Amino acid sequence: MARSRRRAVTLLAGPILIVASACVPDRSDEPRTPPLGSAAVAFEATDGVALEGRLFGEENATGLGVVLSHELPEDQTIWWDFAERLAEEGYLVLTYNFRGYCPGGRGGCSEGGKSIASIWQDTLGAIGYLRSQGASRLALVGSSMGGTSSIVAAAQDELGVQVVVTLSAPMSIDGLTVTPAMLQDITAAKLFLAGSGDASAAADAQALFRDASLPKRVEIVSSDAHGTLLLLEGPSELVRSYIETELDKYLREAS
Repeated sequence: MARSRRRAVTLLAGPILIVASACVPDRSDEPRTPPLGSAAVAFEATDGVALEGRLFGEENATGLGVVLSHELPEDQTIWWDFAERLAEEGYLVLTYNFRGYCPGGRGGCSEGGKSIASIWQDTLGAIGYLRSQGASRLALVGSSMGGTSSIVAAAQDELGVQVVVTLSAPMSIDGLTVTPAMLQDITAAKLFLAGSGDASAAADAQALFRDASLPKRVEIVSSDAHGTLLLLEGPSELVRSYIETELDKYLREAS
């Protein structure tokens, strides 16, 4: 059912990070090869900024989609291994570069200048793109600022996503903030992950959990890792299993 209203995005007082250059330094010489079976794609943020990403999995295979949103200062390529794993499990998965992130080469190049306060519009564009490819039930998974963007976008999305998962997401960063009202407004299942040794991220995960509506869950694992490093270091398989269990329960089993 379509959402009846939209909540305004709350911006923090203070400077908004805007970088004059449209792209971060070109890293096309680095060995970041896209997995076989994935394809380069292009779409627009809801305010018209041209973005590039990569699509994994069979279109219209299950109707289950996952948007993976990256952290600062990385780009979409940090998600490629996990995206391939999810695609093998039957999900249609989209990775993408936020505005102003341009790894170059096969990593793609999104236009615009960096503005963290605006990236929730990129996430909304990614949601719309996956729906256009046949995904009828969606999960948003984001690391650090990508997690914050996922929450804000979920609060604005009129059709409603089914799952939101964050890894080390701050409650606010450079002009983008999550409010208790947003967390109450999101009817999707919510999973907040962080490492115990990443003190500020763990505190934010607990605060997000406290303010969120049901269904919700928080997992603080024994790790110093931040963002997608939680998928690579320490209890990485446990973290992956938490995410996959959430997707199975609220996307696959509920479909």
